[in-house]
Amino acid sequence: MLLKVLKNRKGFTLIELMIVLTIIGILASIAVPNYRISLIKAREAVLKEDLHTMNSAIDQYWADQGKYPDSLQDLIDKNYLPKVLPTDPITRKNDTWLVDPPPEQSSGGESGTKDLGNVYRVRSGSDLIATDGTPYRDW
Repeated sequence: MLLKVLKNRKGFTLIELMIVLTIIGILASIAVPNYRISLIKAREAVLKEDLHTMNSAIDQYWADQGKYPDSLQDLIDKNYLPKVLPTDPITRKNDTWLVDPPPEQSSGGESGTKDLGNVYRVRSGSDLIATDGTPYRDW
């Protein structure tokens, strides 16, 4: 009687389970690298948007004030940027931004030099290379 019950039992054999687990492993090994590349590309898109936003705010500040801001905090204090400085998605910190000073300009015959400010352009502080082969700090 016990033998008859065991024959009628439904279930998976060990071989069937091993085949299913192998297929799942193969699919996971294909999906994980694509997932990582997608994460990197998403961070790059956020970095491009943040740089565009901050550099546009610097241009607006220059157009309104007649000089560049002295620091990124000036952009926040005068409401050109939101209340907090964006986090660099590559370094995952908000204090690693590189700030370029304005290029030297002739004073146009004026005596003395005009204060142009200190923040002309913002770049990422990351030393890593982007998926397009350029360093993030050159964006």
